[in-house]
Amino acid sequence: MSMNTATQTVDTVDASEIAKFEAMAAEWWDPHGKFKPLHEMNPVRLDYITTQIAAEFGRDLTADKPFEGLRLLDIGCGGGLLSEPMARLGATVIGADAAERNIPVAKIHAEQSGLEIDYRHTTAEALAAAGEQFDVVLNMEVVEHVADPLAYLTACRQLLKPGGLMVCSTLNRNPKSFAMAIVGAEYIMRWLPKGTHEWSKFITPDELYDLIRNAGLDPVDRKGFVFNPIAWSWSISDRDLSVNYVTASIKPA
Repeated sequence: MSMNTATQTVDTVDASEIAKFEAMAAEWWDPHGKFKPLHEMNPVRLDYITTQIAAEFGRDLTADKPFEGLRLLDIGCGGGLLSEPMARLGATVIGADAAERNIPVAKIHAEQSGLEIDYRHTTAEALAAAGEQFDVVLNMEVVEHVADPLAYLTACRQLLKPGGLMVCSTLNRNPKSFAMAIVGAEYIMRWLPKGTHEWSKFITPDELYDLIRNAGLDPVDRKGFVFNPIAWSWSISDRDLSVNYVTASIKPA
């Protein structure tokens, strides 16, 4: 690893953020535990991800293993909530997380599920320095936790093959997101421990598009993940990006 890469790794990985998720590692697969919001959001995340991958690579989602032959990185994989369905769809999956305690949790659950997933305690920068290349990088709810978003997204771009796809989701920064993602989720509903998110680190959709472009990728789509507290359900929206949202971007060929 070069000195530049080593410095970039130190700048990008935020030790205090990693510690938060280390403390919650054992609860990843409890749908009623600290990661309940992710479990409830997961169907719409998967809907968006699978639709984007199928469109970019011309895959038929009704096929038995539509993503066979695709190499996919789930960066910030946590306990494997996205890695496992991607493996079931036929992708060769590498799940990476900077929080070391997440990895054995993910490995054990994959083994119990009969899935072969290559889980690693590592970072995007280290994988890029090793020359790893992927067709798809899933970068979900990570960018708001890193110390240097541009350096991190640049590493994600380096990890993509030409023509590769990155799907990146995060939280918008506005009064509504503060009320819902921090006051609501952490203090009222107590879905997450207090301090899980820092509102100042949230990124607006336009800011994220600029970061993605500056990292060398072409943003091609963005949608909102919208929670309806009356129906207690999530949906994908073309217009409402006010709290949770997701983007798709391509590495130029």
